[in-house]
Amino acid sequence: MGSNINRVNISGNLTRDPELRGAASGTQVLSFGVAVNDRRRNQQSGEWEDVPNFVDCIVFGARATALADMLRKGSKVAIEGKLRYSAWEAKDGTKRSKLEVVVDEVEFLSSRNQQGSGQQYGQSQAGGQSAPSYPAPAPRQTQQNAYKASVPPPKAAPYDEDIPF
Repeated sequence: MGSNINRVNISGNLTRDPELRGAASGTQVLSFGVAVNDRRRNQQSGEWEDVPNFVDCIVFGARATALADMLRKGSKVAIEGKLRYSAWEAKDGTKRSKLEVVVDEVEFLSSRNQQGSGQQYGQSQAGGQSAPSYPAPAPRQTQQNAYKASVPPPKAAPYDEDIPF
């Protein structure tokens, strides 16, 4: 068997203000949504359009409390984390499921100084860069993995207009 990789990098805007709640275990849980645009050609007009994908994100523990005060609807962020699938039966008997990102790191791309230097919350940055960084290990990670160098958000891929979608 080969190794499996469960890592996700997305960037987009928060679709709503984050919701902070306490789990039965006492752990703080922060949930929010991020809209990530996909570029597709409209089959009728032939024009390229941005089509949003809505991604549910969740943060646990002390990081949840800190981020609740920093994130707002419309905030532009880069997220690194892992996918988690959940399935359950609703009270009315219907089967429900969702796929969400368990966030390990958040980089704030909406900069107050408008110079493009994002503020990062999560793991430390590589090379001692000047943007503030807040170390915070993710749940179920070893201390060694929790402080690994961050990966910059992926750049938008150029789109070839001849690709049929």
